[in-house]
Amino acid sequence: MQRQGRGGETAAPASRFRVAGLILLIAYLTFAGWLALRPLSVPWVAPANLQPLATIRSDLGDGSPDALAGLADELLQLAPLGVLLPLATGGLERRLPRTWVRTVCAGALISSAILLLQSGVPGHVVNVDSVLLHTAGVAVAFLLAFTPLRALVRRRSGALLPHVGVTAEAGTPLSGGRGSYGALHHREDEVQGAPPRAARVGIAP
Repeated sequence: MQRQGRGGETAAPASRFRVAGLILLIAYLTFAGWLALRPLSVPWVAPANLQPLATIRSDLGDGSPDALAGLADELLQLAPLGVLLPLATGGLERRLPRTWVRTVCAGALISSAILLLQSGVPGHVVNVDSVLLHTAGVAVAFLLAFTPLRALVRRRSGALLPHVGVTAEAGTPLSGGRGSYGALHHREDEVQGAPPRAARVGIAP
């Protein structure tokens, strides 16, 4: 008798993606932190904005290419976290809605931390709308990039078939439950043969 499970088949690909995601996440956070916290030499800086959506409404109302490019840059600045965070934290093996919520919350926390650190760096302006745009970028990247990647990986690794196969012979999976238990014993009976029966002996009158 041989017991085989699909957990071992899917654990290896998932662990490889998790390690790769963790390495890429550390590298990207290092680069993004250096890019966001490096001092800038500028002649003047705009006043800090602590009113949500004020800068976004102003840039959308302006409609100039520079204003729209600034909004797009804020959206894309932390968008890769929408893929790297769930990869590094085992999101391939978890439910999608819960993983999305946790990823968006983590992106918001990382953006808030960068905003607080920027308050003491010359040349940077504290803008609460940056946190909103960064978080929106993480959420959209998760839906557009991580969701199809997760479906592709799970389809190829066989994770969409969560049952555990039990085989009496190698390469013959049986579904779980009472039916498989009965079928397994039925096969054992076939292999071992029927129990011997006592021969009938006639009794003379």
